[in-house]
Parts: sequence; C-alpha cells; structure tokens
Amino acid sequence: MRALSLIAALAATPLFASEDIADQYPASVLYSKPVEVIPHIFSAIGATAPPTYENAGHNNNLSFIVTGDGVVVINGGGSYQLAEALHTEIKAVTDQPVKLVLNENGQGHAMLGNSYWEEQDVAIVAHADAADAFDENGAGSLRAAQARLKERADDTRLVGPTETFEDEYIIELGDMRIEARYLGPAHSPGDIVVWLPEQRLVISGDMAFHERMLPIFPDTMTADWIETWDTAFEPLGATYVIPGHGHPTNMDQVRRYTRDYLVYLREKVGAHLDDGGDLADAYYVDQSPYVNLDTFEELATKNAGRVYEQMEFE
Repeated sequence: MRALSLIAALAATPLFASEDIADQYPASVLYSKPVEVIPHIFSAIGATAPPTYENAGHNNNLSFIVTGDGVVVINGGGSYQLAEALHTEIKAVTDQPVKLVLNENGQGHAMLGNSYWEEQDVAIVAHADAADAFDENGAGSLRAAQARLKERADDTRLVGPTETFEDEYIIELGDMRIEARYLGPAHSPGDIVVWLPEQRLVISGDMAFHERMLPIFPDTMTADWIETWDTAFEPLGATYVIPGHGHPTNMDQVRRYTRDYLVYLREKVGAHLDDGGDLADAYYVDQSPYVNLDTFEELATKNAGRVYEQMEFE
C-alpha cells in the first residue's frame, strides 16, 4: 500500500514532472535524490527536459536494487560524476558493495558513467546490440556531453560493458531474483528491461515513457516497438513500472503515452499518406492529445516526419 501511495503521489504532482525545473537536488550533481519506490528498490529520477548543463545531463532514471548481498545498479549514468554521485547516495543507504551495473541501452546517458564503475572494479553488463551501438556512437555522445556539461563531464571516458548477452541475463543475489531481458526491438538498439518477478516491478528503460514525449530516432522502428510491447512487455503484467524517463508509475500510464501514442501517430500519418500527403505537411499532423507532455515542442514534428519516412515504404 505504501508503494502504491508513493507512486500515485509522484504521478499526480505536476511540479515534479515539469521540464522547467532546472535542478531538484542542489546538494548533488544528481537532478534528484533517490527515492525508495518499493522496499529495497531505489531510483534517482532524472529531468524530463533534454540534457543541459543545469541538470548535469541527468535526464534519465538511475536506479539501484539492494539485494541483501550487494547492490545492482541500473544505468551507468551520463557521466563519471553522475555515477560517482549515485554511488555516494547508495553508500548512504547501505554498506553493501555495488556488484553489478546493467546498461539499459547503448545511449550516452546509460553508458558514459561506466568510466566511474570500471574504476570501482564493478562488472558492467549490456545487450550485445547496445554494446555495438556504443562502439559506433559513443565518441559522438562523449563529445556532445563535454560540450554541453563542460567541467561536469570531467573524468568521463569511453568504457563499454565488460559482458554482453543476447536474450536474458539472470541474477540471483541475496534475496532477489533479477532478470535483465531483451524483449525485442523498441526505442533503440539493445534496449533491455529489468524484471523483478517476485516484486512484479519492471525497470523498463526506454521501452516505456510517460510525462515526457518519447523520441523516435532514425533507427526506431515503430511497428516493431508496438509488436514488442504487445507480445512481450505487456504480458509481464507488471504492477510497478520505473520507466526510463519520468516518475515511477503503472502500466496504464506508460501504455497510454508509449504504445497508444505510437499507434495514434501511425494512424495519423497513415491517413495523411492515404490522402497523398507529402513529408512537408506530415510534420504537422495533429498530435494535440499529447501536447501537455514535456519535450512536445522539441520532438513532436520530428517524430511525425520519421514515422512518415518509415511508413512511406512499409
């Protein structure tokens, strides 16, 4: 009951989801102090804005699980300093050592902090496709972080995972069974979810969004994402969802703002194509039901254009 009340309170508080708040935790480089979502599972919720100097690039969720025999961290973080700050918060909660870091995908906000965890001799695990994506794009992500964060990116280096997997990576540690799973194509290459079956909690990574609009990348195949959702993510039957961005919530919320948004946008773009519409006008298909999401202004037109380019050849 306590966990459900916390999630309801966080989700219902518009102030906490505002992309206009530059920093919620001035005492730390982290955007916000970690909260205990349900017993033993914590998350430092990132900004719902794009990464900035003010939020130190902490615009995704950095989570950790206290198992009773060590800590499992989900996401290396977007810089060395963010990873170090998260470790400081972990030490304030428990004296159990960090034994494993799981990278939710190959983007900079998931892997650039690996440079800190490598120095702590912690194993770092990711999906093979995420590792490949970081090999290809990590240098660009690092340059962008250095330009954006300035001295807040100091000490950040390119360090990939020390181990990769294809389908699932099971951790039995202390009192916890933790299942890192690749469910299929979603937002970016190698997206994984972290499923705790006994707790019915999923740390979804970029499989699921709410509070802020999801971005569609050039390699985001929206039809495949919907199929992965319907055939593998939804059947988990999660009670609690810690998304990649935004506060802990439930399946109804992330379904509404992820799967249903993708379906809606594809329907609008599909109708535009059927009417003989071109790319220039596709950018402006009606997305008004989602105008209240953070990052709408930055992403809505880009998303529509990329869906048009996909569907034109489907």
